[in-house]
This record gives sequence, structure tokens and C-alpha cells, in this order.
Amino acid sequence: MLKKYMLYLVRWQLSTPILAIVLIILAAIPTVIATIAANLIGGLIFFWVDRFIFRSLSKEPLWEIRDDIVCYDCGKQGRGYRIAEWLGYNRRQDSNPQFRCEVCKDIKMQDVKNRIKCNQKSVKIF
Repeated sequence: MLKKYMLYLVRWQLSTPILAIVLIILAAIPTVIATIAANLIGGLIFFWVDRFIFRSLSKEPLWEIRDDIVCYDCGKQGRGYRIAEWLGYNRRQDSNPQFRCEVCKDIKMQDVKNRIKCNQKSVKIF
């Protein structure tokens, strides 16, 4: 989180000269309108930078938990867990979510963790 915060502070400082340049260029129009235009231009640029900085790539999985489910693996009834999102694994919009009991969720988590590691190793970075 500290790394993201520091990156955001650098991004914030970079926005100042860009917005200042826009205000200098628009100096002939009323200040309020120039400020609105500068902020709109800044928003168009820095939305994408902020999206990159705050993209959710958590080291811990995002779990969805429900009561009174039947475990997808063993058939046990009770509280159910599923990994909704984790690094490149995303099942948030899954139309048929597969919930697992306390025991089976740990096995599934290890399986997903292994698949994520395999996918990361197969990606070549130039």
C-alpha cells in the first residue's frame, strides 16, 4: 500500500505542471472556465494513470462467503466459500459460482495459486 501511495504522490506532483500549462494557454478566457477546462483535461489524462496505480492485484484472494450452501466438491452443507478474484483469476461475474466448505476451499485455493504461478511463469516480459 505504501508503494501505491508514493506512486500516487508522484502522479499528483506531475499533474501540477500539466494543469499550469493549460491555464497559461487559456489565460485569455475567464479564470473559472479555464480552471474547469484544465481539470477536465487533467481528468482525461490522469484517470488512466490512477486506474493503473490502483488496479486491484491483491496478494490475498477476495472471498465470497455464503451460508447454507452445498459444497461443490464434497457435498457437505453449511457455510460456503469461493475465490471471487485473485491476481489474474476473476470469477466475480460467474453465472454458476462454485462454493466450497472450509476444508475444500483450502484445496481449491492451492489449485488456483498453482495456476496463477504457472501463468505468470509462461508470460514473457520483453
